[in-house]
Amino acid sequence: MKKFIICAICAICGLTASAQAKFGHVNTQEIMQAMPEFTKAQSEIKALQDQYEADLKSMQDELQKKGEAFDKEQATLPDNIKQRRQQELQDMYTKIQQSYQDNQQALAKASQEKMQVIQTKVLDAIKAIGQAGGYVYIMENNSLPYISTTLSTDVTAQVKAKLGLK
Repeated sequence: MKKFIICAICAICGLTASAQAKFGHVNTQEIMQAMPEFTKAQSEIKALQDQYEADLKSMQDELQKKGEAFDKEQATLPDNIKQRRQQELQDMYTKIQQSYQDNQQALAKASQEKMQVIQTKVLDAIKAIGQAGGYVYIMENNSLPYISTTLSTDVTAQVKAKLGLK
C-alpha cells in the first residue's frame, strides 16, 4: 500500500512538473539568413570561390595553349624533347588537379570558419532566451517530424529580437 501511495504521489508530481514545463522551437536557418553577418560571409565565400575558379581557368587555358602548340610541332621534335614536353604537360595537368582539390578544401574550411561564428552567436541567443523564459527544451523546427504548436512555443522572433534582427 505504501508503494502504491508513493507511486501515485510521484505520478502526480511528474504530471504537475510536465504541465509546467515549457518547450520551444526555433528556425535557426531563418534567423541566420536574416543576419547581416551571414550575407557578408556568403559574399566573401562567393568572392573566394570566384577567385579560385579564375585561377583554375587561367591554368587550364595555359595548359590548352601548350597542348595545342605541342600537337602542332610534335611531328618535327626529337624524341627527347617530345618526351620532356609531354611530361611538362602531364605535370601541368597534375598541378591543376591538385590546385582544384586544395581550393575545394580551403573553400570548405573558410566557409566552416565563417559559419561557425554565426552559429555560435545564434546558439548563444537561443540559450539566453531559453534561460530567461524558463524553457526545458528549445528544438530546431525542422529537425523533428512533428512539433506541436500548441504545446511548444515558437521562439524564432524572440531570438531575432535578441540579436537585433527584424
